Amino acid sequence: MTKTSFLIGKLIHQIRRRERQPRTFGTGGALTPSEMHTIDAIGSGHGILMSELADRLGVTKGAVSQIVERLESKDLVLRTPNPQDSRSVTVGLKEKGLAAYHAHEELYVKRFDDWITTELSREELQSFEKGVKKLIEFLEE
Repeated sequence: MTKTSFLIGKLIHQIRRRERQPRTFGTGGALTPSEMHTIDAIGSGHGILMSELADRLGVTKGAVSQIVERLESKDLVLRTPNPQDSRSVTVGLKEKGLAAYHAHEELYVKRFDDWITTELSREELQSFEKGVKKLIEFLEE
């Protein structure tokens, strides 16, 4: 086993471990990683079609419906009929969902971006990003 293979295995193990642990973001209460990924994918805009949300997350519409139902029960999102197409549904963040979205951005996304840009030079960051893209391509095969 190469050092790179070992490090990638360790990284995947760390990610899997973190993905099982619910975390609290703002006033939204404890959220599973899949719930938080869904909130991130919805974003702070005017909402998103359920089908687009499924595409963004790379999951089925049924899986998205289940996650959105859990988020609705926690008063984080709201589903509404699409005014342009009565067969489709739009989902958007409610006040608590927006609070969770912004708390996640501040606690994790901004913190990571600040850390990585401090640790790596511009050239190292470009190389790192290229390597991550290549790894994603490899894992998608």
